[in-house]
Amino acid sequence: MTDLFSPLELTRGPAWKNRFMLAPLTNCQSHADGALSDDEFHWLTLRATGGFGLVMTCAAHVQAQGQGFPGQLGIYSDHLLPGLTRLAADIRAKGAVSSVQLHHAGLRSPADLIGHAPVGPSADAETGTRELASGEVHQLIEDFVAAAVRAEKAGFDGVEIHGAHGYIVCAFLSPETNRREDDFGGSPARRARILKDIIAGIRTRCRPDFQLGLRLSPERFGLITADMRALAGELMESGSLDYLDMSLWDCFKAPVDAAFKERPLIDWFADLPRGQTKLGVAGKIMSAADAHRVMEHGVDFAVVGRAAVLHHDYPRLVAADPGFEPIARPVSREHLRREGLSPTFVEYMDQWKGFVAPEPVREAEAVA
Repeated sequence: MTDLFSPLELTRGPAWKNRFMLAPLTNCQSHADGALSDDEFHWLTLRATGGFGLVMTCAAHVQAQGQGFPGQLGIYSDHLLPGLTRLAADIRAKGAVSSVQLHHAGLRSPADLIGHAPVGPSADAETGTRELASGEVHQLIEDFVAAAVRAEKAGFDGVEIHGAHGYIVCAFLSPETNRREDDFGGSPARRARILKDIIAGIRTRCRPDFQLGLRLSPERFGLITADMRALAGELMESGSLDYLDMSLWDCFKAPVDAAFKERPLIDWFADLPRGQTKLGVAGKIMSAADAHRVMEHGVDFAVVGRAAVLHHDYPRLVAADPGFEPIARPVSREHLRREGLSPTFVEYMDQWKGFVAPEPVREAEAVA
């Protein structure tokens, strides 16, 4: 078992000081045009201060029409560079490696937010999605690559491609949402072409030591687990990625696909040959025991989300106490504000059942 607190050396870019990655977390804190806000800056840099080896931004959209939620951080235009540059510099100054998650919401973009129908690999009546024309697919690839170049220019150590959770890259990988008959649809290899073209473009146009990661889902969203396992293995062995971030939702759950139920979901990816590529997992890693347990299953790092919301210094708390358990939920709004969440982010977390405690009823309200 690898020690959680040993440095993580990657093929490219700086080593992480430990095996903790801050998960890319939706929070709705940035400005309407995607510009970094002071609230978003504070939230992320506080996690760098708190000891995370890699601090990842929330999903940052690479096209204006790819926005997935209000207040989303953007990386689709050079006018966003001042805020991104400020963020990258401060994360580095606080001792963490920095990365931007590159994202396009695709068919999950709300029409009332982007002002028109969402786009995806194929038309979808339920969501009102419009199918991308072939030229638009090539433009999408270019915009992912241009966003990576923009992140490099801003001073980030690397980027992560968001290929999970039903968003546009994931939608191309799924035979349920990708019913195209051109070079970007059909077989698993053709459905994966957009992702491989994005990876190749970033590798060609960013500096040799620019760190590149990828987030994938193994199931749900119309994905086929066998296909995703094969793709994960192929990409790790190719050497084109520095790390793979598998979003498992629950690391130790049984897979949805009955053919894989004899082992926990984590094991189907931890046992893959991976060359020099590092493998991390996300999914209900809350206690110190959870973090150590995923390492026992043979992965290289732990991707921490909700526990990082609760405790900005989660890595330090785990280092100090092998029996560490996060604060019991629901938590007060005041606790979350102390942990660097803006009122907007607190309200977003209140959508998670049982996470935020109801505010106490004031006496005047009770009388009324």
